[in-house]
Amino acid sequence: MTLYSLKPRFQALLRPAARRLHARAVTANQVTVGTAAASLLLGGGLALAAAAGELVWFLLLPGWLLLRMALNAIDGLLAREFGHASRLGACLNELADLLADAALYLPFALLPATGGALAVLVVVLANVAEMAAVVAAGNGSGRRNDGPMGKSDRALVFGALGLLLGCGVAPGPWLAWVLTIVAVLLLPTIGNRVWRGIAGEDRSRQP
Repeated sequence: MTLYSLKPRFQALLRPAARRLHARAVTANQVTVGTAAASLLLGGGLALAAAAGELVWFLLLPGWLLLRMALNAIDGLLAREFGHASRLGACLNELADLLADAALYLPFALLPATGGALAVLVVVLANVAEMAAVVAAGNGSGRRNDGPMGKSDRALVFGALGLLLGCGVAPGPWLAWVLTIVAVLLLPTIGNRVWRGIAGEDRSRQP
């Protein structure tokens, strides 16, 4: 199970917004690039805040992660339902997500008493999980979004962490434990995507 299973309902809520953007000649690629740029800016700001110990700025993270999920869903709707799909868009979508995730989550590596290597490990494993999804699509199995720690699930975890830190909960060993759990759950996520991608490919080749 993963929060990704809620995506169809989420998209249904956002379809009117996608329709309005299309009417204003806003393209899926513009939404993708704009969302990634904003994530990079926020990530840089959070890194500076973490280094300076001004953790109240982490309160920006949960709201942005929710808005980012909405914008990601909207660019998908624009691509599929309003004729904005392109090879460039597909590349931008995958690369922008990797860059944005890294920018938003790596600032946790700068927090004291958390073990910075854990945050880096989570980002690396998350990128491997997303690449496993892309490889499955390239093999003809469709993009795999299996959990238990998919992109939406990671956004929920880090959004909650940002809320706690921003509200004054001091970083410490508890944060290292949370990051360890996220890293551990990313391992079966990668395995599920690889295995089910292979199984899907094998079924597609059956006569």
